[in-house]
Amino acid sequence: MTIGIALALGAVIGVLLGLLGGGGSILAVPALVYVLGLGVEQAIPTSLIVIGIASAVGVLPKVRAHQVQWRLAAIFAVTGIPATIAGAAIGKHLPQSALLIGFALVMVVAGIRMLQDTADTGTACAVGDSGINWRRCAPRSIPAGLLVGLLTGLFGVGGGFLIIPALVLMLGVEMPIAIGTSLLIIVANSVAGLAAHLGGVGIDWKITAAFVGTSMLGSLIAGHYGTRVNIDRLQRMFAYLVFAVAAYVLVDTIFLD
Repeated sequence: MTIGIALALGAVIGVLLGLLGGGGSILAVPALVYVLGLGVEQAIPTSLIVIGIASAVGVLPKVRAHQVQWRLAAIFAVTGIPATIAGAAIGKHLPQSALLIGFALVMVVAGIRMLQDTADTGTACAVGDSGINWRRCAPRSIPAGLLVGLLTGLFGVGGGFLIIPALVLMLGVEMPIAIGTSLLIIVANSVAGLAAHLGGVGIDWKITAAFVGTSMLGSLIAGHYGTRVNIDRLQRMFAYLVFAVAAYVLVDTIFLD
């Protein structure tokens, strides 16, 4: 029964990653804690394994379609990886209740981001006749990379809900390229976060394998057929689901614990 639930949850997270370039990972830790009964100290590295592998698979079609901005992803990774390691170190000293409350607040921010209009785009990284203006683009990418890395290390989230708005709204990256670049950044940060979290933590490999298997399949299918889906409508519906899960986490942690 537990493996069956893990298979279903992994499929949902993989599909959302493939369609939205992130966001699905925000449900991984609550699912592992509240549905499958893992402790936060197990749920975070398990989430990072699932997110990292699903994102790696999901980014492959984007790479083949040349929808990844490699240098921009490298900037996010170089700044994000040390921040991820620092976030993991901080998280080890916090009680489970503090991590869950912090995670719920991150979910609220994620939901708000998903509801925001992304019709307008920034211009810092917009491509002109001479290519990307890295003098303007790089300094604006660094703070975003640090924040995403910190959240990945602390809470086991991929950070796509922040990466996508940063790439599109702040830096002017086109949405298809932003999704591919986001997935690549998530892979790098997830590997760093997993390495920082694994020491002394036991992983339930059966649950992890079930999650990973269906999340990979879901991510591949969603990446292939994503152009046929109304992404804006899906994102709005998903945002409301995120708000509901965040409310549950807060009520359970504060009032029922």
